[in-house]
Parts: sequence; C-alpha cells; structure tokens
Amino acid sequence: MISPLIQFCTVALLCLAVPGTAQAEACRNKSFKGTAYITCSFDLAKEDLRLFWRDADGKPYKTYAALAGDLKGKGKSLQFAMNGGMYQDDFQPVGLYVEIGRELTQANTTTLTGAPGAIPNFFKKPNGVFYIGNRGAGILETGRFVVERPEANFATQSGPMLIIDGEIHPAFIVNSIDRKMRNGVGVTSPTQVHFVITKDRVSFYEFARLFRDGLGCRNALFLDGGAASGLYAPELGRNDAPGHGGYGPIIAVVN
Repeated sequence: MISPLIQFCTVALLCLAVPGTAQAEACRNKSFKGTAYITCSFDLAKEDLRLFWRDADGKPYKTYAALAGDLKGKGKSLQFAMNGGMYQDDFQPVGLYVEIGRELTQANTTTLTGAPGAIPNFFKKPNGVFYIGNRGAGILETGRFVVERPEANFATQSGPMLIIDGEIHPAFIVNSIDRKMRNGVGVTSPTQVHFVITKDRVSFYEFARLFRDGLGCRNALFLDGGAASGLYAPELGRNDAPGHGGYGPIIAVVN
C-alpha cells in the first residue's frame, strides 16, 4: 500500500514536470530523409499564437529582441518567434497582412510570367495565406482565401504553397539542385500548427515532403528562405539575427 505522503509527492512532481516538459518540447531537432530540421509545434487551444509587425509608434520591430522587449514592458514574454512572410525594403509585407482583425496590407494577386527561375518565390503560383481565427488556424491558396474570406484575426500571405490539399506543389522538381535554407508553416488541424526551419540546405520538393510525409500536413506554406529565415527558440539557444537588416511580419507565441 502506498502511503498518502508518497502519493502526494508523486502527484506534485508530475504537476511540476508536465508544463516544463511541454514547453521544452515545443521546438525540437528532427531528421527526415537524411536532412536536419527544427520543428516547433503548438496547440492553439493552449498557446497564444499571433502576428506582429510594428510597435505602438508604427515602427517595424525588425528583431526578435525588440519584440521581446516590447512584450516584457507589457508584462508578457516571447516564447517563440519565426519570420512570418516576405516583405519590401521598408519591411512592409509583400501581400496580405491582418493583425488583430485589421487588414493592414491587401492581398497581392499579381501574376508574373517568364522562366520559372526568374519569378520570385512569392509569385510562384499558387501562393497562399496562413491565418488564425477564433475557430483555429488554416492555410488557403490566395484565390480561395480572397473568395471565401474565412474569419481571421491574424493573417499573412506568402508563397509558394508547399502542400495543397495533400498534394505537393505541381511546379516542384523532384531532383532539383536549387537548395537553400528555408522555413515554413503547416497545419494538421485547426488547433495544431507546425513551424519548420531547415538546418541544412534543401529543395522545395524535399521541404514539402517533410511537411506532408514527416508531419502529416495537408496544407503547408513557404514563408521565406536564404538569409531571411530566422528562429527564436530559447530552449534551443536560438535568437537569430535578421539577414536583411530586419524582419517584416513576425509569427510569435506569447505568454
């Protein structure tokens, strides 16, 4: 028979261990098909996931440190952050950006023609929108988002789509030699969101397979690549400086 004191201590230790374990496991190293990644997964029923771009004075945050400092002044803390889509030289989003229900920049439906290699990633159609609403998160091809207008408290447009309804983007080449550092977002349910940043250089096809076959995402969106990719994950010692003088939109988990 287990004494009441031992039972109490056991329960107390479990209560202390569970939150710490959940937080530590939000971001983890993952290997898939011989390539190294960092995946960060969140349950929106438990985590406060949102988008940031500019502070109260209208100035872009540009760094995770600036965002963390601003949040600290409001009694909150930054738990996770990742660059949240492509932006202009002045750090304004290239496409749709919604923050706290306000559409600050409009959807970009421009179509560019020419050789595939000459078209910037954002315009490699279909591109898409990652959004967060009261009913959870989702990723939709931009045209569908514009027509359906799902409820969105936060939204960011980027491109190309990586996975569209379980299928890899049709333009991706299986044995492509275009290999870069990349980051993106995928969803497995309205409350389960997965962010990935590569530790190795990968092709779009390889990156898409990670989301579909490694994480089980039916929809996933490329956020950015090269020097623009960046992660804030204290448990992994990551607080990446921006590669182009600053970040534009930032996706973050706040506590």
